[in-house]
Amino acid sequence: MAGAAVAASLAQCGWLVEVLDSATGLGAGASGLPVGLAAPHVSLDENVLSRITRLGIHATIHRAGLLTDAGLMTSEDWGLTGVFEHRVKGKRALPSAKTLPHDDHRSSRASHAQSEACGFSTEVPALWHSQAAWLCPRPFVAAQLVLPGITLRLGCAVHRVSRSDGQWHAWDAGGQLLTQTPQLVLASAFETQALLKALATSDAGPPVHLPLNTLRGQVSFGALDRLSQATRSVLPPFPVNGHGSFISGVAAPNDSAAHWFVASTFERDSTQARVRTEDHAANQTRVNTLLPHLAQGMRQGFSPLHIQGWAGLRCTLPDRLPAVGALDPTRWPGLLVCTGMGARGISLSVLCGEMIAAELEGQPLPLPPELCKHLAARRYTQAPSHTEHN
Repeated sequence: MAGAAVAASLAQCGWLVEVLDSATGLGAGASGLPVGLAAPHVSLDENVLSRITRLGIHATIHRAGLLTDAGLMTSEDWGLTGVFEHRVKGKRALPSAKTLPHDDHRSSRASHAQSEACGFSTEVPALWHSQAAWLCPRPFVAAQLVLPGITLRLGCAVHRVSRSDGQWHAWDAGGQLLTQTPQLVLASAFETQALLKALATSDAGPPVHLPLNTLRGQVSFGALDRLSQATRSVLPPFPVNGHGSFISGVAAPNDSAAHWFVASTFERDSTQARVRTEDHAANQTRVNTLLPHLAQGMRQGFSPLHIQGWAGLRCTLPDRLPAVGALDPTRWPGLLVCTGMGARGISLSVLCGEMIAAELEGQPLPLPPELCKHLAARRYTQAPSHTEHN
C-alpha cells in the first residue's frame, strides 16, 4: 500500500519511478488484506489522528475514483457506501460541529435511520460516516502501479542500501547491485528498521532508531451462501465498525462469490502471520459485541467447516502516526521513508504518498503545517526538545 501510493503520487507529478518489491506478486504482507475500511477516527478533542484520517480518506476516495474512471478499478474493488459506527461502551464521541472544519460535521454525525438497518434502536450510541468506504487493497495497489512512469520489479529483495557519489544504491543479499538513484524511498514496513540500522552501521555514524513495531491482525471470513437465509436477510447493508469491523457482499481473494468479513485481532510484537483457530474465536466474540443480533446466526459461519482466515503483520510507531519524508536530510540527503501506518494503511497511504511527492517537488504539503510535524519522519532524529507527540 505504502510503496504503491508513493509511486503513484510521484508518477502523477511526472517522475520516473522504479518499484522494487521482494514479493513475487502484488499485495503481499499486510497489503494482502482481503478487504478493509477507509473510515475516520473520531475523538471529542479533535486530535491529530482524527484530523489526518479525515484528510487521508478524502485522498484515498479521490484516487480510487480517478482509477475507476480510468478503467483500472471497478465497483467490485471498492465502494463509497458509508460506514456505520457502533459506539461500543460509548467511545469515540464526535466533537462539536463548531470544532469540525468545513462540512466535516455533515459527513460524520449521529446515526438514526442506519441504526435500525443494523438491528439497533435509535437510542443506541452510534455514528454514520457518509464519506467512508470499503476497499480491497490488492486491486488498489495494482491499479496504482500501472500508471505511466512506473516500472515494477517483483521478486527483488533489497538487503541493504548505501550512498556514494550522490547516488543511492540498493543491493541484494548476494551483493549484486539492484538499482541506483538520487532519490530513494523506503516503504518497507517493519523491514525499514533493519535497512536503516545497517545503513547507520556502514557509514560509521550514530545509530538511528525508528521505533517500529509489528502488530499482527487476523481476519475471519466466509461465503454468504453458507449462512442461513434468515441470517442473510438481517445483515447490515453497509460496513459496520466500532469494535472490529463487519463487511459483507464482497468477493474473497481467488473467489468471486460474495463473502462476509470480520476484522481484526490486534497482537503486538508478534512475528508470525499464520492463521490461528483461537483468533477466529476472538473475532466471533468481536462480531457478537459489534452486532449482537447476529450472534446466533453467525455461529454457522464460524464453524470449522466454513470459516476461512487471513493474517498479516502491520507496522506501527509508538504515537500511532506514520513516519513520512526525509529522516535525516543532512546525513542522508535523498533518503525518505514512508512507514508505520498500522491498521490505517487504506486511510493514510495516499495522503502519505502525496506528502512524499510534495516534499520532493518542493511544493506545499497536502495538510496543515501543525499536522505535518506530527507525521514527519525526522521527528525521530531531532533533539528531544523539538519532538512532539500526540
